[in-house]
Amino acid sequence: MVLWDNEGLFVNFRFQTTKMNKSNFSKIIAGTMSWGVWGRNFNFSEMQHMIEMTVDLGISSFDHADIYGGYTTESAFGTAFSNTAIARTDVQFISKCGIQLMSPTRQNELKHYNCSKDYIISSAEASLKHLQTDFLDVLLIHRPSPLMHPYEVMEAIEQLKKQGKINHFGVSNFTTSQIELISSEVAVEVNQIEFSAVQCQALFDGRLDQMITQDIIPMAWAPLGSVFSTEITPQKEQILKQLGLLTPKYNATPDQLLFAWILGHPSGIRPVIGTTNLERIKAASKAVSIHLTTQDWFKILEASQGHEVA
Repeated sequence: MVLWDNEGLFVNFRFQTTKMNKSNFSKIIAGTMSWGVWGRNFNFSEMQHMIEMTVDLGISSFDHADIYGGYTTESAFGTAFSNTAIARTDVQFISKCGIQLMSPTRQNELKHYNCSKDYIISSAEASLKHLQTDFLDVLLIHRPSPLMHPYEVMEAIEQLKKQGKINHFGVSNFTTSQIELISSEVAVEVNQIEFSAVQCQALFDGRLDQMITQDIIPMAWAPLGSVFSTEITPQKEQILKQLGLLTPKYNATPDQLLFAWILGHPSGIRPVIGTTNLERIKAASKAVSIHLTTQDWFKILEASQGHEVA
């Protein structure tokens, strides 16, 4: 944004923000997409138990989106969390907005995106109500819209921050150029992208480079990359073979090694795990103590790519 100062000169303006402390977020983030009707459909007591056990394992950050469960999961989570003894300041709530789904609660004719000022504000306020909290630690734009204007996004984020309704702002699934577009008006502090040993293009297309240089926290959804799905591909076979060779060396399970591989990147990627299995969550929490050697890290990359590095 460009404004005139009192002497008629151009001055640059960008809404200033308190820089995010990366240590405020757990290294593994609990994704809640499958906690509601889109997955396990936990009842009240089950969801409360999941929250308590997850926090006990050292995973204090919870990833939400307004659309999860057809706009119902945040409300279920908020009710369950309000009945725990966990202090709100001991956990971090992340939510996303911008996707408009066809739903009985929405007058939508088709799935589309909305990144307008009014919609961002109303979505954030709805998430606060549903999660029964006064603030979100981070609000993300879920998907970039072709109609998105950075100034309008900045106005929404500035208002929400001034009102104490969000602490930080970020995006999800944005390319480097889309980050630059939004960053022209408002500081981007998080970019949540698909990233795994199966889907690791961000290593080479500049996204992770940009997040290092601009001090943006990367969060990785689908961090296991469907390696353990029933659909077998040559790439997955090679990855599983390599993980099998490394398992005894690190006394770790294959999924722990995949998380350790992601955690080993210098950008400080936070994997967002989607499992609702407490044993798998427990296993994931232990991955933070696994440190792959440089050569072992490259062995997994080579298995993913199907060839040695150039």
